[in-house]
Amino acid sequence: MTLDIPLAGDAAARFLPWLIGFMVYLAAVGLALALLVIGAGEHWRAMAAGTATVQIAPLPNDGQDTREDRTTRALAMLRATPGIASAEAVPERQVLALLSPWIGSNADPAALPLPRVIDVTYQRGRPPDIRVLAANLTSIPGVTFDDHGTSLAQLTVLARTIERTALGTVALIFISMIVTIVFTTRTSLEIHRDVVEVLHLIGARDGYIARQFELQALFHGIKGGVAGLALAAATLIAVSTAAARIDAPLLPRLALSSREWIAVACVPVLAAIVAMIAARVTVLRTLAREA
Repeated sequence: MTLDIPLAGDAAARFLPWLIGFMVYLAAVGLALALLVIGAGEHWRAMAAGTATVQIAPLPNDGQDTREDRTTRALAMLRATPGIASAEAVPERQVLALLSPWIGSNADPAALPLPRVIDVTYQRGRPPDIRVLAANLTSIPGVTFDDHGTSLAQLTVLARTIERTALGTVALIFISMIVTIVFTTRTSLEIHRDVVEVLHLIGARDGYIARQFELQALFHGIKGGVAGLALAAATLIAVSTAAARIDAPLLPRLALSSREWIAVACVPVLAAIVAMIAARVTVLRTLAREA
């Protein structure tokens, strides 16, 4: 790129691509985090929406028949409640499978004080009265009722907080980028004051001079943005690869979809455009004040 003003050798702009690359890296990772949190919220809502769990804990001197009787009473109460679509007792082998990472795969269910678990699903658009249902169920000794909506509300608040924090961080990064471009452009304009005056004498307008600086800023933005995006992509791929090895149903996906990758790839493009506009506006305002 050949310019009438020799901006390429400016000491003020020497580290600008590095700074832009670092900011693009942080912005891309921050945006990816926000997108992943949004996906996590959808994942948790899909898992917990309209569901609940009832546990019948073993009591002291509690026999198998007594616990089964309390389980039968809880099932009958649930199935008779308006708004309940289904209520099914979870087989003990499934409960053991869930606990196998902690108690081993050869545990004897008869020797362990395992609770009986009932999966409950609400009718869509017609959920039951949760307070009344919980009060009725807990009247049975050893029964606890866990409405997943309560846990979902807490997770949703956490997800929204993280999402807003990540997006706010991205916005602050772009503001910092604009401030950096403005400072660098003013410094370069001062360094090349003599050249700018000569261009004015031969008839160059302020827009033409601003064009020189905005093209240089665009070049630095593209150069630094591509490097920052490449590093961010490597980081995100490494994280998603490590997360794929973890077998946890509650853990949401930590891999970006195609649309999300496109959104992240737009970060360096936006950074280059912001750098170009910031440089142009800075030059035009500076020259207008000096006119």
